[in-house]
Amino acid sequence: MIAVRDLSVAQLESPLGRTSPVLKLAVALGWLIGLAFTLDPLPPLLIAGVALGAGVQLGRIPGRQLSRTLAPLWVAAVGIGLFNMLFSAINQDPGATELVRLGPLRVAQEAALAGVGLGLRVVAIAAVGAVFSLTTDATRLVDSLVQQARVPERFAYGALAAYQAIPRFAEDLATLRQARRIRGLRGGWHPRLLLGLLVLAIRHGDRMALAMDARAFGSGPRSSYRDVRWTALDGVVGLGSGVVLVAALAIGS
Repeated sequence: MIAVRDLSVAQLESPLGRTSPVLKLAVALGWLIGLAFTLDPLPPLLIAGVALGAGVQLGRIPGRQLSRTLAPLWVAAVGIGLFNMLFSAINQDPGATELVRLGPLRVAQEAALAGVGLGLRVVAIAAVGAVFSLTTDATRLVDSLVQQARVPERFAYGALAAYQAIPRFAEDLATLRQARRIRGLRGGWHPRLLLGLLVLAIRHGDRMALAMDARAFGSGPRSSYRDVRWTALDGVVGLGSGVVLVAALAIGS
């Protein structure tokens, strides 16, 4: 199957690349849950900065690749922040401190801070997610979930197969369009293409299920081709991540 994202050897062999995927997933979830308890713009700014710095220095992610990955998400963050700043109900409160007035549109200082904080949250979520995906091999993530988090094999490897099959839908869509052109039909978008894609997805899923059953997934304990073990590096990353989270919440309190 085709992988959704190819990572370089430098990224996979970097300190973050060698860190347990389960630990990185726990750190990412812990950081993002921590952001839900504060509206201050400084905590997400700190977490985003640490995540990006760690991705470049410890994950050896090329700056250009990281920028391309984050560009559309940053545009979304700016849009969400501006929308919440301009159309917040706080702007209608006479007691709120007026920051600027553009004709009939009034922007309160409290609404501006809330919009900036929300936009920075989106930036932090995007940064953490991008660094995680750009330093984590999908197959090693599943191995780690099965061996370290005790996730059922059928669920974990089934999710991996579905994840890696995503590019196949683009290939199937191109094939269906070519088949329509050969029959003299319109080769562009058509609602019937959805039915064809659904049929092909069911066939792929059926073959996948048969392959997993043939290999006795979920039937009992089994050996692993790739062992994922806890290391001292995991402890260092986990401790450092905890310090960052505590510091972010402290400056936001």
